[in-house]
Amino acid sequence: MTVATLFTPKIPSQFDEASSKTSSTDTGWDSYAEHTDSMGYDDIAGAAISNNTTEQTSSTQILPTETAEFRKLQKKLRRQVSWAIRDFNMIEDGDVVMVCVSGGKDSYTLLDILLLLKRIAPISFDIVAVNLDQKQPGYPEDILPTYLNEQGIAHYILEKDTYSIVKSVVPEGKTYCSACSRLRRGSLYGFAKQIGATKIALGHHRDDMLATFFLNLFHGGALKSMPPKLLSDDKQNLLIRPLAYVEEKDIIEYARLKEFPIIPCNLCGSQTNLQRAIINDMLREWDNAHPQRLASIFKAMQNVAPSQLADRELFDFETLNIERDDNERLFEGDNIQAGQTDSLAEIGLPVAPKTQVFNPKFASHHNHDHDHDQQAESTDSMAKTSRTTQKIPTINPVI
Repeated sequence: MTVATLFTPKIPSQFDEASSKTSSTDTGWDSYAEHTDSMGYDDIAGAAISNNTTEQTSSTQILPTETAEFRKLQKKLRRQVSWAIRDFNMIEDGDVVMVCVSGGKDSYTLLDILLLLKRIAPISFDIVAVNLDQKQPGYPEDILPTYLNEQGIAHYILEKDTYSIVKSVVPEGKTYCSACSRLRRGSLYGFAKQIGATKIALGHHRDDMLATFFLNLFHGGALKSMPPKLLSDDKQNLLIRPLAYVEEKDIIEYARLKEFPIIPCNLCGSQTNLQRAIINDMLREWDNAHPQRLASIFKAMQNVAPSQLADRELFDFETLNIERDDNERLFEGDNIQAGQTDSLAEIGLPVAPKTQVFNPKFASHHNHDHDHDQQAESTDSMAKTSRTTQKIPTINPVI
């Protein structure tokens, strides 16, 4: 039976002050993303969240979250999350966003950035954090509740022994990820509906989406990935991934500077040779050797050309027909050799197709049997033809 515990916080006054400074003229995420760049909210939200219960340090000691490096990184993540929310209409006015928190770097970062945006966004929405304690051996049950309480974040901790179920249904030596994920999703989807959450926010980032793409490509025979926004199969829940534009290496650095209390995944992390881990290693190697490659691949996922693939459900190949006009374009070259002319004539094709010169300057003169007068006459003819014939420009790759 699922057990849920709830903590409802008192919102720190610093957040209200930050929120009140937001311009009332902001009407969307476009203006918001640019508007906040010059308002210093990095300092306000950073201080309010990270220093809520921290003892005051001496004037000579600089915390990691007080450095210029951190403010620059937080600004970058804030803008990327804002753009993802804008591009895919992830969060709307009045939404209750259930942020799934596992205790890993990704979900901590997602929750932290969304809380920052909530205080200064051009719309009003609420956030509740939800963690599913799956009862893995050695799981530190106190870390997440302690952190969430210290930060004053409304949250639920759901307790359900899915670990035993996974162990009983997955054969020895097989990976647990798929079964574990399905059980976790089922519990969280149902709970979102139970509490009236309108959106479920997951911590998958850009590199997760790329890894899923290649997993499906290499092992699933499908061109698909994790979409930034998804309607569940039963149409009862909307899933959003606000970190869709964020690189994993930036999340790693952000989590380090924020000093999140990371909880390792003992259930999945103890397994070796996971295909996802192999794919992630491949992506890291690519990123190190070719820094723009991953960005290009992700851009390709946003720039799909169905007619250039082979999915008959996605594009109607069967009814494609040519629509030719009466304009004739002659072959641009030196000569056309026609062979088996009787056969050509039999099927109704021309025996001696005409040609036109594409560029007299580079026209070849292979026939040395003609005298000088014939060559001059040919050159004049070619020049005249080039002046009167309408041609489509071509580029000779050899030249």
